Amino acid sequence: MGWWQEQKWQRWKTHHPLPEAAWHSVHTRLPMLAGLSGPMLARLGERSWRVLFELRLSLPAGVEWSIEAHLEMASQIALMSLGWSDRQALAALGDTREIIVVPGAFHRHVQEMDDFGVMHEFDDERAGETSWGGPVALSLEEVECCGQRDGFNVIIHEFAHKLDMTGNMAFDGQPALPAHIDAREWYDTFMRAWQAMQDTLARGEIPPIDEYAATHPSEFLAVCCEYFFSAPEQLEAVWPDLYALLVRYFNQDPLKRLKESLRKHEQASIRPP
Repeated sequence: MGWWQEQKWQRWKTHHPLPEAAWHSVHTRLPMLAGLSGPMLARLGERSWRVLFELRLSLPAGVEWSIEAHLEMASQIALMSLGWSDRQALAALGDTREIIVVPGAFHRHVQEMDDFGVMHEFDDERAGETSWGGPVALSLEEVECCGQRDGFNVIIHEFAHKLDMTGNMAFDGQPALPAHIDAREWYDTFMRAWQAMQDTLARGEIPPIDEYAATHPSEFLAVCCEYFFSAPEQLEAVWPDLYALLVRYFNQDPLKRLKESLRKHEQASIRPP
């Protein structure tokens, strides 16, 4: 994202400014964005518009999206880097150049060798898929469910994988970290939570977050990011140290926003007519 790309963006947004009415419609109806201040909503709107400028979007044949639908997706991508500088936010997109939305879930026949050298074959179904140097692919049905406060968000999940790969181009749960976070602290904090999740499943108990998180450290990070942004109270209640680490990493606190949003809602509900 060099000087020339920046100039293209500046010219483009001069001729195609953010559609304010559409943006207002999006941020007032998307629960995940509740609690953001006016200045932060303005910043998110600008960042979301830039996401749509930077990334190609391919939709299934016969599917047409309104500008509001485009902004809904872009706003959830931009939300992840809202606490970072403009330069850092652009860098967070990494190698991503395209989002491909497909009609249904992805079905893959997987061959996987375990730690004992035994090959396992199984059919895998996923709501999204990404890789280093490739596009982010998302299921249309799952995308349309995103934006709620329920711990599920395939958009956040797949772009968390992209952040993961900024570390060493690998899916390992170790993204490139800011200077104020030590790599050992990150590893230790996540591994304690990861092991707690494994122990819970080994005891036959219901895990505190989506069981898919237990399949791989990278999936654990991605699922934790889903909860961080869409169900922060659940993540913080189980692993407060991990939640606090993600607050430092993303430089934002969704739980604080949620509490502020609930407080305002309560005040409005008891206000006399």
